[in-house]
Amino acid sequence: MASAKDIANRIPISIALVLATVMNTIDTTIANVALPHIQGSVSATQNEIVWVLTSYIVATAIMTPLSGWLALRIGRKRLLLFSIGGFTVASMLCGAAQTLPEIVIFRLVQGLAGASLMPLSQTSLLDLYPRKYLPQVMSVWSAAVVLGPIVGPTLGGWLTEQFSWRWVFYINLPLGILAFLGLYLGMDGKDAERPRPFDFLGFGALVLFIGAFQMMVDRGQERDWFYSHEIWAEAALAASGLYVFIIRSMTTRHPFFSGELLRDRNFVTTTCFTFFSGVLLFATSALLPSFMQNLLGYSALQSGVASMPRGAGAFIAFLVVPSFIPLFGSRPVLLFGLGLTFLSLWQMAHFDLAMTSGPIMLSGLIQGLGMGFLFTPLQVFTFATLKPALRTEGTIVANISRNIGSSAGISVLQALLIRKSSAAHAALAAHLSVSDPVVRWALPPFMNPQTPVGLRALEIEVSRQSAMIGYDVIFGGLAIATLLAVPALMFLKPPRGPVEIEIVAD
Repeated sequence: MASAKDIANRIPISIALVLATVMNTIDTTIANVALPHIQGSVSATQNEIVWVLTSYIVATAIMTPLSGWLALRIGRKRLLLFSIGGFTVASMLCGAAQTLPEIVIFRLVQGLAGASLMPLSQTSLLDLYPRKYLPQVMSVWSAAVVLGPIVGPTLGGWLTEQFSWRWVFYINLPLGILAFLGLYLGMDGKDAERPRPFDFLGFGALVLFIGAFQMMVDRGQERDWFYSHEIWAEAALAASGLYVFIIRSMTTRHPFFSGELLRDRNFVTTTCFTFFSGVLLFATSALLPSFMQNLLGYSALQSGVASMPRGAGAFIAFLVVPSFIPLFGSRPVLLFGLGLTFLSLWQMAHFDLAMTSGPIMLSGLIQGLGMGFLFTPLQVFTFATLKPALRTEGTIVANISRNIGSSAGISVLQALLIRKSSAAHAALAAHLSVSDPVVRWALPPFMNPQTPVGLRALEIEVSRQSAMIGYDVIFGGLAIATLLAVPALMFLKPPRGPVEIEIVAD
């Protein structure tokens, strides 16, 4: 519960918490548009450079479970300050890195340091305000979660174009300083408690699941998935870790996470939705910059500008969704968000190489609206039936789910993109026989397959077209997956009435 000092400083504390959340979430995508520049700077392959994104997310997913236990042991304020300070320093080191291993290591440190920021900022905001303000508070917090990765590509593109890719990491310095000072001066630090016994087996099983699962999805394409003994071993380790963790949570006296979370229907359902939203938001955010830069020839700044309508759509949604929920209910608002998300992905499935930036910006605007209408109802459903004592653990599990979804989504969709593009390339090449006079007649002169220059130009165009087909297939598949998620809405149980929670001043 919030202390008298916290209540008196609600506004500066809230601003600092939102800044910390934005700083954390923006780093999941701000490097996306700079990846081609980073790749060239450190001489990395396409598969290697993805680790700049996934290393950060994996480290966050592994460290996030410890947030609740550490907050009880050293205090929420102290842990938040350590996280903000460590995250900011690691950001500066990322900007100064000279090799790919250095960037990956410092991104891991970033993820480890910043893992506590999102769950503890959400819990702190929930404790600062009465339950009746839950839609408004969660709308503001969800805006920080969604706007970070949406604004990230635009900001990253501008910084890369105007300065260099290193500034996508240096930008965290002013945000980190402001967030640190806001919490240091405004927040009460008397919240440390005696934590319950640490469940080493439960924590180890959870880390095993996350690590093995991420290795499986990261190396699946390279190892040809389940034709490889390594992938089978990693899948078995992940399944074993998850099984032991669930059984341990349900049976032991002091589990790492309370078994009551698994008995809350709303929480389990929204956690699955959160995993799916992580795939939709972060994976598509990672794919679009490479699509625009590699296929359409956009600069980093142009791809960032084309991504701006997604942020505008999310901002509009977060302005109106707190008033929509009391009028229409959380479930219809969530269904509307899924519908908008499906529409945007269906539009993206019809992208082509001859289009202007218009379809990208329109689909981005609709997707931003859809994600805005998704996030706040999800938060309302998550905490509608969850006991206040389980808030910290609930926010931690939800953030783990989102991180795993985003990390797995980036890796799996990147692998599927390569596979679908390769299949399309083979199919297109099979219909382009250089000995066929009809083919030679139909092709423009600069693609004459009888000359080395023309053959090279033809190969480049076939590669571009096959990659475009791969992107369309991926976006279409995500649209269909969005429709398949609709029946899960039936499992969500809205609160029976407004529930007030008094904030007790210590």
